[in-house]
Amino acid sequence: MTLVVLIRHAHSSANAAGILSGQRPDVHLSPQGLAQAKGLIKRLGNIKVHTIHTSPMVRCQETISPWATKFGSRMFFDEGINEVNYGLWTGKKLRTLSKDPLWKLVQEKPSKVIFPEGESMKGMQKRAVKTLLESASESGKNPAMLVSHGDVIKAMIAYALGMHLDQFQKIVVDPASITILDVSKTGTKVLLMNNSTATISEILNSQPHKRLLVGGGSGSSSGRGKK
Repeated sequence: MTLVVLIRHAHSSANAAGILSGQRPDVHLSPQGLAQAKGLIKRLGNIKVHTIHTSPMVRCQETISPWATKFGSRMFFDEGINEVNYGLWTGKKLRTLSKDPLWKLVQEKPSKVIFPEGESMKGMQKRAVKTLLESASESGKNPAMLVSHGDVIKAMIAYALGMHLDQFQKIVVDPASITILDVSKTGTKVLLMNNSTATISEILNSQPHKRLLVGGGSGSSSGRGKK
């Protein structure tokens, strides 16, 4: 069993402006996002992770840098968890994009979507899951940490839950939220999802036998939003 911590980047300037930033390299955290990034120091606590895999986008690096600097963890830029390449949609207002005929397909049948001059949603999920499984395999006893983007994390959660990609829009992943997956040879469990308040060190430091779920959960208070 290997724990994998998924962290969405904190609130960005593009989030504030209602813009689909995609793989634009110049998008930084907003003042709200900088505060959220600082808050991760307490929320994550002094945990040991094997490696931090982060999207190459600067907003992801800015999100985890305060915690990584304090606790001295290594950071590795991983294209597998980069933001979706939205192609010609990149940089456009969400309000404008919502009027595009492709928008309805993105919401209802994302497995069929290929963004104009960009990538497919299925291709994005494939590369993200590859990184998820590889990071779990290489991390050993310590948790792995992946810092990525909303749609990318939703795609990994959908995989973990055995959901078809066409259902992934039912999942919500907020800025600076934490999701924890337990990856093993027998499958992947979701221990925590889209949590923006919990101090999660108790979950990450728990012994593997305490995560053997029979008849429900283990009753960890951290998983219920302990501040």
